[in-house]
Amino acid sequence: MLRSTSLRRVAPAVLLLPLLSGAPAATGTATADQPEAGLLQRQFAVAAERHGVPQSVLLAVSYLQSRWDTHGGAPSVTGGYGPMHLTDAVTALAEAPHHADGTEDARGDDARAPRLPKPAPEPEPGAALPARLRTLEQAAELTGRPAEELRTSTAANIDGGAALLAAVQRAAGLPASTDPADWYGAVARYSGADDSATAATYANDVFDVIRSGESRTTDSGQEVTLAADPDVAPATGQVAALGLRAPAKGPVECPESVACEWIPAPYEEFGDGDYGNHDKADRPVSQSVDYIVIHDTEGSWATTLKLVQDPTYVSWQYTLRSSDGHVAQHLALKDVGWHAGNWFLNAKSVGLEHEGFLTSPDSWYTEAMYRSSARLVRYLAKRYGIPLDRQHVLGHDNVPGPTAASVRGMHTDPGPYWDWAHYFQLLGRPITPSAGPAAGVVTIRPDYASHQPVYTGCVKAGEACAPHGSGAVRLHTSPSADAPLVKDIGLRPGGQDSTTGVNDTGARASTGQSYAVAERQGDWTAIWYLGQKAWFHNPKEEPTAVNVRGSVLTPKEGLASVPVYGRAYPEAAAYPAGVPVQAVSPLPYKLLAGQRYVVGGRTAGEYLYAPTFDTAGHAVVRGQEEYYEIQFGHRVAFVKAADVRVSQA
Repeated sequence: MLRSTSLRRVAPAVLLLPLLSGAPAATGTATADQPEAGLLQRQFAVAAERHGVPQSVLLAVSYLQSRWDTHGGAPSVTGGYGPMHLTDAVTALAEAPHHADGTEDARGDDARAPRLPKPAPEPEPGAALPARLRTLEQAAELTGRPAEELRTSTAANIDGGAALLAAVQRAAGLPASTDPADWYGAVARYSGADDSATAATYANDVFDVIRSGESRTTDSGQEVTLAADPDVAPATGQVAALGLRAPAKGPVECPESVACEWIPAPYEEFGDGDYGNHDKADRPVSQSVDYIVIHDTEGSWATTLKLVQDPTYVSWQYTLRSSDGHVAQHLALKDVGWHAGNWFLNAKSVGLEHEGFLTSPDSWYTEAMYRSSARLVRYLAKRYGIPLDRQHVLGHDNVPGPTAASVRGMHTDPGPYWDWAHYFQLLGRPITPSAGPAAGVVTIRPDYASHQPVYTGCVKAGEACAPHGSGAVRLHTSPSADAPLVKDIGLRPGGQDSTTGVNDTGARASTGQSYAVAERQGDWTAIWYLGQKAWFHNPKEEPTAVNVRGSVLTPKEGLASVPVYGRAYPEAAAYPAGVPVQAVSPLPYKLLAGQRYVVGGRTAGEYLYAPTFDTAGHAVVRGQEEYYEIQFGHRVAFVKAADVRVSQA
């Protein structure tokens, strides 16, 4: 995502034909939602009874779409509304995809001319929207309810989703059975997937929810429970009758638990030494893979795939679709994508792009995509021995600028609305306390749904974004909400205060990030952050961080400060003849004596020299100088091991 992109929504043409036909429309409208306890559970029961859908099926489908949340009537990143994620595609098209604007060089490599962003392609006029982005229209046809009611009324939205499931069941010539096992094909079709593997994976997830059961408090404060049905055995053969295409498998590197197809990024030479859109390599033989970088696309699925197949654009390893969690792989994992804006991180990472828009008002991501992404990340972490923590599973907004000049142009996705706490639960690494109240390290973890700091600039600069759950806390210069926000001299060399802008990472600590405690006063905790003491509200009754164990580092005795780096490059003596020395260039920050920062890992200085299309001219340079990765601000950073001493907090 870009640092300061305002998105203009493109309204689709009016679509008149329903996706399914032959189902009678329901009459009447739902009553207005009331706040009494148990209302949402009853609304699922009423809709299931009305349309002859088993309650467990309706609840499990809704859970996989939205976890039963209503999001205040706001759409998801692909224009889906309400607990059933009924789509009308209004937010599915945007003006500026991920790397199509701004100043960040996605390669981040000083050895070559920068690969700067290019203009985004214009949407094709009159292009038909896929069926998965038009389900609200069909629900209106089936139920007789106005589209606005389906968007804004929870009861109507659930009724519309039940009507869709029932219509698919009828279209398949199947009875409205009370046995959930008989609804596997309808669930697969509800996903909107156009290939059989993705539809089956989605249905398998839904039936896993039915087997295990779920219970949670939604974002509207409603308790919803789905009792476990461990013995349900769905009729998986129903998918074959749906007439869906087989995915383009190819040489994919994905776990069997996700639906993955091969849509390769090109590798072409343009002349004059220019080529794109990635580098051939031999990882992990040539270099270790130590990081996974989480992005959002800032564009639709179709636009994103078009761009990654453009040899003059940039590249990443995987793209994930929001509506159903479908995965496309674009690069072999041994090769290096151009996605993070920092060549050291590019050379040692895998990039995952998630369909979505950081600054969509009240944007949210589907459970289907979160789950698919988590399974893929677990697979990659196991394959390469990558620790499942926030020092190694990074957002693009946590990647440091490689040099001082690049800090201001770095990207800010997936942003404050990505639910890192839930994501790490799905990764099997929930963020939990491991130390007592006097711990020297805290890990940020506000309650995502109820923690709703005000952000600005989602639609127009300075205007407040719609209220939304967030995994990030705001950092102040003293223990008061009225105190100024801490400064980021890399983003604002003139010394101006940070802002509440949705793309301003200067005074933000995010869920899962761990920091050394500098001080505690009442309901406030101070951490060391960008060379200064930064305070966040952390009341005992509603904590926004947990106390944990951890290793920290500080400058060695006698050093007033040590430099901080955005990349861990080798010393000059390590470079062989013919490979230009890359500057070990510090960032505009200092790690000061007496301050402590949490250690993420230790690595030798390393540089991948790959300036030519012909891989015979590539080389990996390794030095004797070693570095520690630290959580320095919102982004990670590196310090030389020789400059610091490490201890347990």
